[in-house]
Amino acid sequence: MKITFYGHASLGIQIEDVHILVDPFISANEKASHIDINSLKADYILITHAHQDHILDVESIAKQTKAVIVSNFEIATHYQNKGFEVHPMNHGGSWGFEFGTVKYVNAIHTSSFPDGSYGGQPGGFVIEGEHKNIYIAGDTALTMDMKLIPLQTKLDLAILPIGDNFTMGIDDAILASDFVACDKILGYHYDTFGYIEIDHEEAKRKFFDKNKDLMLLEIGERIEL
Repeated sequence: MKITFYGHASLGIQIEDVHILVDPFISANEKASHIDINSLKADYILITHAHQDHILDVESIAKQTKAVIVSNFEIATHYQNKGFEVHPMNHGGSWGFEFGTVKYVNAIHTSSFPDGSYGGQPGGFVIEGEHKNIYIAGDTALTMDMKLIPLQTKLDLAILPIGDNFTMGIDDAILASDFVACDKILGYHYDTFGYIEIDHEEAKRKFFDKNKDLMLLEIGERIEL
């Protein structure tokens, strides 16, 4: 499993020959100006919630790649009505795709489209591949529901928001990593704009002091599990 950070909360995941994009918000992110969205591969686009900073490039990429859009029922229906191929889900539900099993799990946040229309309830994704399992929290507060995840899935990586203000900050993300029983964390949803700027060294130190590994990737950088 290869994971590429495209800035903010945008991720590329490759499992064998399948390419997955998560929450593509790239073209309006000045920090990601070197990423060409027209070059991105996508068989699936996973959307955690409907805010603009998570859906901005969904339509352009889906038109180009014919990717299947996977999200909650309301978001999936929104894109289905525009002619895109979708796979609707809802909280607690799982589905077996050719790359593995995806479960849509709870998140505490809001979810409306840029025009104010209803975007369902926000969520995160647990992806169980053949060899590796990951949790993508989406935008969320710390929640006790996270403790349910390790009851069924042993995680190899937890992808957690750490920018504070709109989501968890560093201290709550450390607790979240305890809740999901995973000490290897990829931080995201930080530094994109002023409200969510963080001190990188302080963040890494706080995780290190709890015997945890926080990874803060450069935009375009990739890791392999």
